[in-house]
Amino acid sequence: MVSLLGSRDELLRVIEGAFRADIHVRGNEITVTGSPDESGAVVRLFEELVEVLRSGGELTPDAVERSIAMLRMTSDRPAEVLSLDILSSRGRTIRPKTVNQKRYVDAIDQHTIVFGIGPAGTGKTYLAMAKAVRALQEKRVNRIILTRPAVEAGERLGFLPGTLYEKIDPYLRPLYDALHDMVDPDSIPKLMAAGTIEVAPLAYMRGRAQPLGTGVLTPDGWRSIGELQVGDLVIGSNGEPTPVLGVYPQGEKKIYRLYSQDGASVLASEDHLWTVRTRDDANRGKPWRVLETKEMIGDLRTAHYRKWELPLLSAPVRFPEREVPMDPYALGLLLGDGCVTGSTTPSFATNDPELAEELERLLPDIRVRRKSGPDYVLNRVSRPGDVMTIANPVTAVMRELGLDGCTSHTKFVPDVYLRNTPEVRTAVLQGLLDSDGGPVVQDGRTCRIEFSTVSPRLRDDVVSLVQSLGGVVYWRTRPAEGRAPGLARGREVRHRHDSYVLDVRLPAGIEPFRLQRKADKYRAAGGGRPMRYVDRIEPRGTAECVCIQVAAEDSLYVTEDFLLTHNTLNDAFIILDEAQNSSAEQMKMFLTRLGFNSKIVVTGDVTQVDLPSGTVSGLRVVQEILEGIPDIHFARLSSADVVRHKLVSDIVDAYGRYDALQEPKRLQQQRGRRRVSDREH
Repeated sequence: MVSLLGSRDELLRVIEGAFRADIHVRGNEITVTGSPDESGAVVRLFEELVEVLRSGGELTPDAVERSIAMLRMTSDRPAEVLSLDILSSRGRTIRPKTVNQKRYVDAIDQHTIVFGIGPAGTGKTYLAMAKAVRALQEKRVNRIILTRPAVEAGERLGFLPGTLYEKIDPYLRPLYDALHDMVDPDSIPKLMAAGTIEVAPLAYMRGRAQPLGTGVLTPDGWRSIGELQVGDLVIGSNGEPTPVLGVYPQGEKKIYRLYSQDGASVLASEDHLWTVRTRDDANRGKPWRVLETKEMIGDLRTAHYRKWELPLLSAPVRFPEREVPMDPYALGLLLGDGCVTGSTTPSFATNDPELAEELERLLPDIRVRRKSGPDYVLNRVSRPGDVMTIANPVTAVMRELGLDGCTSHTKFVPDVYLRNTPEVRTAVLQGLLDSDGGPVVQDGRTCRIEFSTVSPRLRDDVVSLVQSLGGVVYWRTRPAEGRAPGLARGREVRHRHDSYVLDVRLPAGIEPFRLQRKADKYRAAGGGRPMRYVDRIEPRGTAECVCIQVAAEDSLYVTEDFLLTHNTLNDAFIILDEAQNSSAEQMKMFLTRLGFNSKIVVTGDVTQVDLPSGTVSGLRVVQEILEGIPDIHFARLSSADVVRHKLVSDIVDAYGRYDALQEPKRLQQQRGRRRVSDREH
């Protein structure tokens, strides 16, 4: 009864003052007399208050007044509102205190993007923060990102004393304060150091970026990221095209080059995002992590192992199908062990008659004739009526592909084969490996594939073929100088060019060989799993950068050397506070950063805009643009939801009445200025 009626009956007096009914308390019995409507309302109020107390809630004069307002103005039960636990921390429980606050909290549960719009003191940010911490505790998200515009300083930010952190800290302080109410203060630095909680000004939210000249793979080949526009297609981690949803210039940023252990590398900003995992993560079936470049610097080794594994393509890149003038497997054989200089009849060298027979089967109008030993000549099949000037079909195709006249040092894979379907690329690679490569078996290890060439361009093309199929390639150089000479027909032949030896690992499902003896040996030992690990990260100064967002479900896209990276925030709870001070462009940028399994809450008060004159508030514009879109909710709070001192609610109402009276005058002044301007023109 003391909790119900309050110390010295202060809660009872609040109830008596709100109803025209007599309330008498004797012991544990409350008697209400008055009209049926009034006495019934008092009885319902006491029933609701008793239920609030039973659920562990605490009654205050403000809570009782809000309960009375709920019973009179809505159909919501006060007990359901005041007993809804959002978060319990350090001996206190955070709950909504008004009907609109409960609807706001429910909307956060039910929608992906929620806008909380209302005056100061209505708990918009505090409740959103509580929901974010709860989601993190329940592992429904992996990180919390808190941001707000720092427009009060404007361009004068650079003239303020102190470091950048010290300059922006005052604008983020309210977020820190709310966070300290809900999380153990000792654990906050650790969570922020690990990237689990990130607090940053809105202008720095876009910072996941790459230099303008960085290559990004598209269905038409490589393009620099600075050329991409919204709607362009890039290649995702599943090998399929995915559209670009946003392009955001970042200005000058600090740049690092990330290297993988197979020699691949790419430039990115210090806060660019990477999907990675450790060996323990993989062994225990844990999901991939998302880390920034700077989070991995200095943390690249576990004992003597490389720590961070990078994802590979889950399926071969699917370029558009293009017509080719020669069977791709036959082309691979000729690039490996063929002679297509154009000065003589095309020839082929092999100790495997199986390859010569296959070459003849795949090349129309060609007879593969054995000359001597391993040497075969590719003769044109003559037909009655042919004249001597008809070119050898192989020579004609080589001229068309630009290979005519190429020697072993200058051979390459034509672009029409490099940028073709997975089936075409696989066939070219099989031809190269059957002729000039082979399986290498080591005791206690899976089988690796070795290929060698003296052509730097062919080396790079084979690397591209393997990487585009989801594999990994290591290569090393064997210098010509100092190498023992080889033997050709019993005589020594000195090496004129450096040789490149490639070690290839291909994913399951990609057969590297058609030649039976090589295929059997490879399958018997197993090909293993291709893997990529971060090897080192080195600073590369600064550069003009850009950030893109893609529509792929995992937000990954293919960048240089077929490395996978992304810019969008997945599995995150993101709060934009004081959103009325964001521009329309900033609001669009922020909302389009939404990743999968993420939630966004935007809070603000459209009556307190601090933007420069002439700049439209992004929070005002977004209501006109997004209202009515499914899974986006606008929760509007009013002075009745203010949970600070009672005067705050009165002040909000007073300013509202004043603005309503001043609006006609402002409109009249604007019309007058327009008429004067028209006369001047």
